Amino acid sequence: MEKSPSEAVWGPSGPARSDRSCGFVPAPSHRAPKSHGSKPGFVLARRQIWIGGPNCSPGAPPPCLGAPARPPVAINYDVLGAEGRGAMEIAGAIFDCDGTLVDSMGMWAHAWDWLAERHGKDPVPLSRIESLSLRDTCSYFHDELGIPDSTGELYEELCAHVRDAYEHEVALMPGAREFLDELASAGVPMVLASSTPVRELRCCLDVHGLSRYFADVVSTEDVGGRDKEFPDVYLEAARRLGAPREATWVFEDAPFGVRTARRAGFAVVGLINDHDGRREEDVRPFCDVFVHGFAELSVPLLRDYERPVPVHGAPLAALVVAGSPEPSSPGLLAVLADEADYVICADGGADACRAAGVAPDVFCGDSDSASSEAAAWARAAARTCVGFPSEKYATDLSLALDCARHEASRQARPLAITLTCASGGRPDHALAVVGLLAGSGAARARIVEDAYEMRIVSAAGESRWYLGPDAPGATFSAVAVAPDTRIDERGMRWELDDHPMGLLDDLGISNVVTSPDAEVACRAGAVAAFLLRATKTPQ
Repeated sequence: MEKSPSEAVWGPSGPARSDRSCGFVPAPSHRAPKSHGSKPGFVLARRQIWIGGPNCSPGAPPPCLGAPARPPVAINYDVLGAEGRGAMEIAGAIFDCDGTLVDSMGMWAHAWDWLAERHGKDPVPLSRIESLSLRDTCSYFHDELGIPDSTGELYEELCAHVRDAYEHEVALMPGAREFLDELASAGVPMVLASSTPVRELRCCLDVHGLSRYFADVVSTEDVGGRDKEFPDVYLEAARRLGAPREATWVFEDAPFGVRTARRAGFAVVGLINDHDGRREEDVRPFCDVFVHGFAELSVPLLRDYERPVPVHGAPLAALVVAGSPEPSSPGLLAVLADEADYVICADGGADACRAAGVAPDVFCGDSDSASSEAAAWARAAARTCVGFPSEKYATDLSLALDCARHEASRQARPLAITLTCASGGRPDHALAVVGLLAGSGAARARIVEDAYEMRIVSAAGESRWYLGPDAPGATFSAVAVAPDTRIDERGMRWELDDHPMGLLDDLGISNVVTSPDAEVACRAGAVAAFLLRATKTPQ
């Protein structure tokens, strides 16, 4: 296929160089225009859109890239042809208010206690009434607690208390305004959807200067009082947005809200914090994107997301280049990139990619370990850039693996992950890397470095590894990374047959490969299988 003049060609003599706006950007042949992932009908075009930020107008690049509180955000993405799917459309956004945009869950718990105690009643557990509308909860207080005041009187009494609290006590969630700015700059329409009445919601928005972001405000009272255990309030918000559910994101903190919105067909962001008592296990399994606050969110992150779909065909070969202080050789990295369909550079991996002449498809991370020169190069060379704050729960590697999963879903293909530049440095990092790969759910997951290769061999994934004709004489180790693991080892000095392996024990350490037909097979559980040898790679 004819190569674009702006793309360098990788040949026997190394990478050609092409002059781009960012300077000389070497690129291996996998970056040349081609059918994306060998799937017919994909036509790639590189786009960059500046979507806003401090001192930045939508559609125009910012005057500088300094370091404001939330730097301008650029989306680089592929525009795919008829059969392909590019960046996920964000047609609209629906936000919960309490516990999501504003830090008010403590206020609400106190408000209900205040109302009960004011009328001489014991406090009611928040879990019993949290999903109910305000009016329904007041009905509960009247009917179940026996408060003589009417539902309407209790309702107005509580609403006055809540408005006062919004005005004097309740703070905005950290990063909320900046994220709303980002969505607004990207042209994403927004609606607020809450169990709180519209009058009180508008009071809250006005107090914090957020009204201008929202095209409308919807309460469960507007949909017949049906609470968030039902999808009515989200469906009404989407109707007012004029946006399809599958392209509309719902931002929620409550487990019942997350579950309901997801069942209704919306894309869902689950947000929790460290003080409202939400449990991760009640939110994460039911949302598409899980974060610990707005600082971990961005429009590029949402655009990169793709919900898992049924997969078929050959796996997508994704290479993830991590930021080890002891990177792989440029020669090995170039070979691995040539074998890959999709290359993701995680933060400090930018220096290794630049040295090897490997332009990534995606550059992601917080850019706190890459050199400034390599980070600038990677941003210019990559088709997609997804930034994250340095203060975050997930590691850059975990985020890079998410990017690989999203691309495999876009192409409806299984995922085969190769990780490099991931060894050396801290031992806790090394163990966590193995754990991430073991839990990746990929059809194949491996680490390849100059001195060794490690594969996750599992009953649920790649269940057998033939070590190859060059393996004899090499050291082989197998470490169980799942309980109840059982393996076979053939063609080695000490062979195993359906042998149980204790979790992380040393039974399988330091075997020796004796046969070119050597293999390891996993009957149950999973092992991290290491083939250690002196590896000759192109330099």
